[in-house]
Amino acid sequence: MRILIANRGEIARRIVRTAARLGHETVAVYADPDREAPFVGEATLALRLGPAALDASYLSIDRLLDAARRSDATAVHPGYGFLSESADFARAVAGADLMWIGPHAKAIERMGSKIEARGLAASAGVPTIPGFDLSQDPGELAKAAKDIGYPVLVKAAAGGGGKGIRIVRDAAGFDAALAEATREAERAFGSSAVIVERYIERARHVEVQIVGDRHGNLIDLGTRECSVQRRYQKLLEEAPAPNLPEQTRTGLRESARELGRSIGYDSTGTVEFVVDDDSGDYFFLEMNTRLQVEHPVTEAVTGLDLVELQLACAEGEPLPLAQADVQLRGHAIEVRINAEDPAAGFAPQVGVVTDLRIPDGVRWEGGVEAGSEVTPHYDSMLAKLIAHGPDRKVALRRLAIALDELLVGGLVTNTGLHRWLVDQPPIARGRVTTSYLDGCELPDALSRDEAPDLAARAWRAARREARGPAVWSALGSIRLTPHRPNRTVALADLRGDVHEIALEDGSASLGSHLVFESEGVLRRVPAAVDLRERRVALNLEGQTHTFRVRSRSEHWAPSASGEGAEASEATRSPFPAIVTDTPVAPGDAVTTGDVVVVIEAMKMLHSLLARGRGVVRAVHVAVGESVESNQVLVSYEPACGDENASGGDEG
Repeated sequence: MRILIANRGEIARRIVRTAARLGHETVAVYADPDREAPFVGEATLALRLGPAALDASYLSIDRLLDAARRSDATAVHPGYGFLSESADFARAVAGADLMWIGPHAKAIERMGSKIEARGLAASAGVPTIPGFDLSQDPGELAKAAKDIGYPVLVKAAAGGGGKGIRIVRDAAGFDAALAEATREAERAFGSSAVIVERYIERARHVEVQIVGDRHGNLIDLGTRECSVQRRYQKLLEEAPAPNLPEQTRTGLRESARELGRSIGYDSTGTVEFVVDDDSGDYFFLEMNTRLQVEHPVTEAVTGLDLVELQLACAEGEPLPLAQADVQLRGHAIEVRINAEDPAAGFAPQVGVVTDLRIPDGVRWEGGVEAGSEVTPHYDSMLAKLIAHGPDRKVALRRLAIALDELLVGGLVTNTGLHRWLVDQPPIARGRVTTSYLDGCELPDALSRDEAPDLAARAWRAARREARGPAVWSALGSIRLTPHRPNRTVALADLRGDVHEIALEDGSASLGSHLVFESEGVLRRVPAAVDLRERRVALNLEGQTHTFRVRSRSEHWAPSASGEGAEASEATRSPFPAIVTDTPVAPGDAVTTGDVVVVIEAMKMLHSLLARGRGVVRAVHVAVGESVESNQVLVSYEPACGDENASGGDEG
């Protein structure tokens, strides 16, 4: 079989690995920003799809089918995201006489609409959250929200992944939240339809992995907990879900199987639930008719390869095991490594991965290697780190050790946040809700004063070791070393701030770790130094800090925070992004809270708001344009009589 993988990044590499083990050939397809990505070189063949725009590449059914024809592919695996839950794509693949590695199109279609899925779940006897989905009229949706009682959740009826979802806590905020949710849903899924439902304050996100074949067999592979989230996107997942009442756990698994059987499900899939942490009651949330990002934790505790099961089901083979054969062994925890800065509101980050060192004893599913470029065009997830142990405590300890040893240099990631999370008592106890991070004061991973000093130590140790041993004179045992007075080194961090560090005397060595003595204690800090590129990367408490050592010829003034005399007279981009909407024009009057620009970065929409009264002087960008961090998007003139009108910030 020759399998075209209609996806990118780490999931494409994951599919290639299993396919190759089973003797299948693979075809990678790529958009222009991914030309040098690792997944492209690992498949049997690779074909260009088109430019970065999704509708001209990974979301173009015509281009994907043309690539399948040109490569003589016999099957298509959609991965997750993109077209993985498109019934039209599944039908088009079958219509092209290709094998679709996924569930039948009708199942995708019925579960793809949250509105229809709610009805199917209710018909199958699965509890559903009280909600309204009978109309898309804004007035009727607002009335339904009032009848249900605030707070409510407005969420996209199609798709998932945290897109098109807003919490609304009072009637005053409903219209704005509805507009944002529908706009984001339309862009992400091609449908603006939404559901309004009760918002459960102490909600846990628990899901059940199911697998069905084309012979009527269907089993579940246990539960997963996915409650640690930001912006409704999962950060930490584990299997099995901890601290569930046995009645709840049994009910979840039985409900998932019942729903799967009701639609004749014939592949891998996930039924997701909201569990009320106070009562233990559970409600159907949605069904994902595809492989999940977090599938490795289920593989770890079951010993099964879910991609292999997908392939077998697609080929018409019966499941190789019955429900009684499913045994869960130990505990597994996965963290998603994202290119984003938790200390800056999880702002997306772009750049080049300059250093990558993966610890032993854990599973790493990565879409990047050292030298990979991270662009604003796609999701922020770079990789997944999975730790498995005989019980949850051991799995957590192994995860902590791995995060302490991991190096991902060149751009800011959320690894330090994950290391911090592992030590938090609610995480250790396994009792968190989906709002947990909202109530936390997150650590500022880039503010550690110690990082520049240790980077200077590592730089000096690397320079000293590169010079080799000291010179011995011909006079005998008199060792001559060149005299160098203490100097300073200027280190620029990823924010552009420059740190002048004195290079003091002191012994330190550098291999895979910077080793030095501090207050009588020998310390080992994971570090890497590139003398040619004048770069230092080191791990402190799970966070990789990257510095560039500035040469004497460079200007040493502290750099570019982006603040200037005109900062209050303009809306600037908070990070690299693509402009998706410019709802204002020159001459328009704006006031606090007005949306002036909408940008997209890593598949998330961000509305930038006016922070005062003023008149738009100029709109400096157009829809579809790529913008850099701190770039002026809209400039203003003060409103008449108002000297304090200001620009915008992210809302």
